[in-house]
Amino acid sequence: MAIVLGPNQYGKAEVRVVAVDRATPRHSLVDLNVSTSLRGDFTAAHTAGDNAHVLTTDTQKNTVLAFARDGIGTPESFALRLARHFTGAQEWITGARVAVESYGWDRIAVGGQPHDHAFSRTGGEVRTAVVTADSSGPGPGLHVLAGLTDLVVLKTTGSEFRGFPRDRYTTLPGTSDRILATAVTARWRYTSTDLPWDDAFAGVRTTLLETFAATHSLALQQTLYAMGEAVLERHPQVAEVRMSMPNRHHFLADLSAFGLDNHLEGQLGAVVYHAADRPYGLIEGSVLRDDVPPATVAWLGTPGFC
Repeated sequence: MAIVLGPNQYGKAEVRVVAVDRATPRHSLVDLNVSTSLRGDFTAAHTAGDNAHVLTTDTQKNTVLAFARDGIGTPESFALRLARHFTGAQEWITGARVAVESYGWDRIAVGGQPHDHAFSRTGGEVRTAVVTADSSGPGPGLHVLAGLTDLVVLKTTGSEFRGFPRDRYTTLPGTSDRILATAVTARWRYTSTDLPWDDAFAGVRTTLLETFAATHSLALQQTLYAMGEAVLERHPQVAEVRMSMPNRHHFLADLSAFGLDNHLEGQLGAVVYHAADRPYGLIEGSVLRDDVPPATVAWLGTPGFC
């Protein structure tokens, strides 16, 4: 029996980068969280403590900061620049993964006018991008995933859930009218590495939102598939979509102890729900084109999907 080193990578996680463009009195702000990982011939570092092939994680951090000084642009373009640099830096580095989280900031309004250099952080939604460069196998060698996390959406009607099997442990009643709420985490893989990234991202995000709103949902699984299907139909540059959608349950509150009714049928005025944060159903799935080759390496290290 022999003991050998398996797949490995190393890098610098969560390099916080805030870049302010002060070229004019009206400043602009980019706020990122960048993580880098390198793959390649690092066997000696693990088995013999030989660091001759180790591009230090501190160097990776410094590279991120130095590249930001030249301008960031979009999360996708910044990650592509870094991935190309790292895989071209040393011959023993055969792959790089650069993951970017982009945090949104809005200008604070003063007297009804957006302020030139004062900002407030937007909600919990975060734009993401992951670029993987890999020269160890066949294929294009560069892969771009775009995405978002914590896109919280809710419908007050237009959602059902019934027709499920029942056994001795089933207590949930079926319903033909319920609140449907979730926090969407979605990532999609592009077939190109040269796109107008902001426009592409905005288009996919709009499609996800419009489809969630327009779909009469018989289950969150059905809504997930409809959202992914619409993205692929409307955006030919997208090869596949992966989504993770927790079901943020809203249960009708029982107000009978107070002599109050609280039901949907014929109800006028407010209907009161209890919003439960846990436990929750977690629905995950992928929607993909069957004529586009898979790219397993593009998803390595990207958790949260089946």
